[in-house]
Amino acid sequence: MADHAGNHEHEHIAHNGPAGVRGPSHHHDHAHSHGHAHAGHGAHGTRGADNERRIFLALLLTASFLIVEVVGGFLSGSLALLADAGHMLADVAALGLSFAAVRASRQPATLKHSYGLHRLQVLAAFINGATLIAITLWIAVEAAQRLFSPVPVFGGMMALVAAAGLAINIASFAILHGGDRHDLNVRGAALHVLGDLLGSVAAIVAAIVILATGWTPIDPILSVFVALLILRSAWSLVGRSFHVLMEGAPDGVDIGELRTALVGAVPGVNDIHHVHLWLLTPDQPLMTLHASIDADADHDDVLHKLRDVLRNDYDIRHVTIQIERIACLDPGCEDEAGHRQETSLLTQKGIVAGVESEKS
Repeated sequence: MADHAGNHEHEHIAHNGPAGVRGPSHHHDHAHSHGHAHAGHGAHGTRGADNERRIFLALLLTASFLIVEVVGGFLSGSLALLADAGHMLADVAALGLSFAAVRASRQPATLKHSYGLHRLQVLAAFINGATLIAITLWIAVEAAQRLFSPVPVFGGMMALVAAAGLAINIASFAILHGGDRHDLNVRGAALHVLGDLLGSVAAIVAAIVILATGWTPIDPILSVFVALLILRSAWSLVGRSFHVLMEGAPDGVDIGELRTALVGAVPGVNDIHHVHLWLLTPDQPLMTLHASIDADADHDDVLHKLRDVLRNDYDIRHVTIQIERIACLDPGCEDEAGHRQETSLLTQKGIVAGVESEKS
């Protein structure tokens, strides 16, 4: 097993038969092309270090104000403050999880974890999003109870604590917003802080209304409004991270169209099958495929051209390609027979159209 721990591109070619022997008598040329960069080195490593620093700073700011807001929420009787404090409590745990995940993901790959620990970032984002959804549900239940059974709210103390919380949240959000916006882990942490920021704004508005009119229902009403805003973003975060954890394909890539495009773009290729495309992280797609080529095609040339098309047209840089000189014999090929026949017909039509165009 290889230890993929750096920035590198390499090709490994294995042949059936005696070592070092190559010729037409061999039925398969198994050519595996890998071009990939794992976090911990190069650009990924630089972004990882910056994300780690930003999350840690946001964690310190959030944790430092948590106790103040909890005490202030209980003393003032404000649900908006307690809801914001609940967000902050979840944020401390979430930011701590995010910090641990981004730190772990920067560790080099090992023989036991050949892709490293990048998925920890996605898992942390999923947990953060799920936690936010749970918090919004709690706020909704508590707000409903307070609408039916109002409690006294001290607007002055509520306004002071909320204003201080707003300043802390703005600083934390600015720190995280300047990080890698494609990193689900950073996005999840920023969403938590954004929820706190909106909660502080709602608490300030509620405090002003209570001080001016004495109408306390504004407190739970605004809390629910903020919870709904957070729920929309949290649901999106959970959905996106779940897609990556379930090894979904990148958005905008149609596997059928990709297979047809490869056959049409690379001379000598008559079929692409057993295609698997998934995401290690949202910005690191991985791919494996089998390519059936003509008997007289140069497999090294085909391999390089396939890799170039995938890198330049689809931004897929880590790909394992198996070259075959006979029809696929692996289990499951029967299921793809219809696609291979359709691809062959499309290729033939394209050739005929090209010949007629030249004649005209």
